[in-house]
Amino acid sequence: MHKVPLFHNQDADIWVGDGLSLDEALDRTTHLGIGAHQDDLEFMAYEGIAACYDRDDRWFSGITVTDGRGSSRTGPFAHHSDEEIRNVRRDEQRTAAEIGRYAAQFQLDYPSSVLKGEGRSSVTEDIRAVLEKSRPDVVYLHQPADKHDSHIAVLVCSIEALRQAAKCHIPERVVGCEVWRSLDWLDDSEKVAMVCDAYPDLASKLYSVFESQIAGGKRYDLAVEGRRRANATMFDSHGSDVYQSVAWGIDLKPLVINPDLSIEAFILEKIRQLSQDVKDRVQKFTK
Repeated sequence: MHKVPLFHNQDADIWVGDGLSLDEALDRTTHLGIGAHQDDLEFMAYEGIAACYDRDDRWFSGITVTDGRGSSRTGPFAHHSDEEIRNVRRDEQRTAAEIGRYAAQFQLDYPSSVLKGEGRSSVTEDIRAVLEKSRPDVVYLHQPADKHDSHIAVLVCSIEALRQAAKCHIPERVVGCEVWRSLDWLDDSEKVAMVCDAYPDLASKLYSVFESQIAGGKRYDLAVEGRRRANATMFDSHGSDVYQSVAWGIDLKPLVINPDLSIEAFILEKIRQLSQDVKDRVQKFTK
């Protein structure tokens, strides 16, 4: 475990793989995922994890913002205290990083109340520090139509951090990912297809790490895989399936390169396009 003075929380945790120094791990990072909770990265950014797995020219690193103390507790974890569940979830995220052969895994240790309150500027500064040191080619974020408040708060901090870091580096791709709302509704021309067929055994191992959430009956592992399989089949009503597992993303790079474009205006325009598509399709047969 590494402690880094550039983070605001003294208990922020850093796991680094391969026995590297932190600087070496950051220098090799090409794909970076930024999620609110332990397990978000594995469910939303699997494309990046798989793209880097068992490669020496691509490396995935992750940032998990919240501390896990507010996690749901059922089954064998029902009587865990806030501190106990926080430690369990922290260990689970480290284990996922080891299994996935990440370059580094950062856990910033913010309570959800701070993230959703007045502490967002500190979160933004922590994320910016990682961005400026790693300069990744690809960044995976929560998507703006997600229905989880913590996910949206992390997205807002991440976009602001990317804008602040843009003077020294702009990633080639910035992708918003499905978690607590799918992107199936997005216009086909706007969808970013993230094929998740590679290393199915790796995906299963990563999902099974998060026992504290799955053991109580919340089968995120089955739900995510089911959504991806549905995406692969339901995308094209006429053609045969090309892939087995697809996660939809949305291109968020316009929000980085145009700081005057608000997140709200950006996503509401996508929703307007959906509304227009529905209207046009119905009117075609009712006029």
